[in-house]
Amino acid sequence: MFAAAPQRFVSAALPRCCRTRTITSARAQSTKTMKILHVPCLQDNYAYLIINERTREAAAVDPVEPEKMIEIAKENDAHLKMVLTTHHHWDHAGGNEKIRELVPGIKIYGGSLDNVKGCTDKVENGDKISLGASLSILSLHTPCHTTGHISYYVTDKEESPVVFTGDTLFVAGCGKFFEGTAEQMYKSLCITLGSLPKPTQVYCGHEYTVKNLQFALTVEPENERLKEKLSWAQHQREADLPTIPSTIEEELEINPFMRVDLPEIQAKVGCKSPVDALRKIRNLKDNWRG
Repeated sequence: MFAAAPQRFVSAALPRCCRTRTITSARAQSTKTMKILHVPCLQDNYAYLIINERTREAAAVDPVEPEKMIEIAKENDAHLKMVLTTHHHWDHAGGNEKIRELVPGIKIYGGSLDNVKGCTDKVENGDKISLGASLSILSLHTPCHTTGHISYYVTDKEESPVVFTGDTLFVAGCGKFFEGTAEQMYKSLCITLGSLPKPTQVYCGHEYTVKNLQFALTVEPENERLKEKLSWAQHQREADLPTIPSTIEEELEINPFMRVDLPEIQAKVGCKSPVDALRKIRNLKDNWRG
């Protein structure tokens, strides 16, 4: 059952930028396995199903096509307990009200500042949710694309962490600044997400990787890691396979928006600060027709 009055605490194991509040789900046995399923939706969206392999409890991330998500959960003998909504845009939150009809009692989490459709439980930066006894989900406020955008950082006692970044961080890219500023995106990308452990796997909301890498090479044409990643991503897409996840470590090597602290990146775009460089690169990307 969910705690009526969530407890606030501070943990040294969490990213320094976060204060925490625990929100506990239904009881479950301990697990050491986290299974993540890609669920392609619409034209280029990804929803995800997170399954606690020991308890069979599951969380759906941005299930814009709820019937598809429910069917995949059934095929995997998983019981949907919650929805994790990254932001309010219809291609991420548009299935929330329907999934509430189809799965009575399901919890719909969304950012407290984001007016998420169908939301039953609002979360703020640092709030924690449990999926079973061992899967911990930390809410990270990553604004700019939308005011209340939330990324969900999921940890297990025995596995590498993962983060679901919606439309804030893409493979080799970032979301458009629809409701925020370059300062906000810099903090979201380079401080909040950039401070996560380097092995953290990054699951984003769209299959934009090939185009993002092609643009990134216009900023850093000599970056060999970018060239290798683009060749790999093109082969993945030709085989109709996803290019996701990446890792935080990889993003720090290939993502121009997360490399703006480097003086050489700032110099390439004629800027003298990380925020100005990020703003300039976003402007270049918005006008790029590659």
